[in-house]
Amino acid sequence: MVPEVRITAQKVENKGMSEKVFAQILSEVSGLAKTASDLAVLQNFIVEIIPERLPYYNWTGFYMLDPDDSQTLVLGPFRGAPTEHVRIPVNQGICGAAVAQNSTVVVDDVHSDPRYLACSLEARSEIVVLIRANDAVVGEIDIDSHDLAAFSPQDREFLEKCAIIVGGFMERTQTLSSGAK
Repeated sequence: MVPEVRITAQKVENKGMSEKVFAQILSEVSGLAKTASDLAVLQNFIVEIIPERLPYYNWTGFYMLDPDDSQTLVLGPFRGAPTEHVRIPVNQGICGAAVAQNSTVVVDDVHSDPRYLACSLEARSEIVVLIRANDAVVGEIDIDSHDLAAFSPQDREFLEKCAIIVGGFMERTQTLSSGAK
């Protein structure tokens, strides 16, 4: 019984330490968003830094709405195990559910959710946060964890702030591109 208490205490300690890590990551992502040459640079930085600093984020990636088919999400930069789900209809999976519901979706146990599209047998929980630009959903940040119920309200808040930064970057770069024409 003592080892279980230690494991639980360690997980709680790691989650508590996440608050500082969240702030550091947001600061770095925000800084890069001011100077990044394009969206891919920003997305690649995010999918590198998040799982590197938050070890319970085992798969970190972007799905963006296909500009030619607003009913399909297309896999963008990601880190983690390869997935066969490179195109997801918005009426399928947890990723599709987030777009269909127009809100963040947190699933504590993906194996008990019939919407889950199995990407990895090791995935136990998932969070999907929408990215908006010009008041429209344009994509999402998708995170899987090998831990059950891995994502706290603080994780949600952190990822929603990351999504706001990405959406703001997209708005600014679209505005600059439009103004340059």
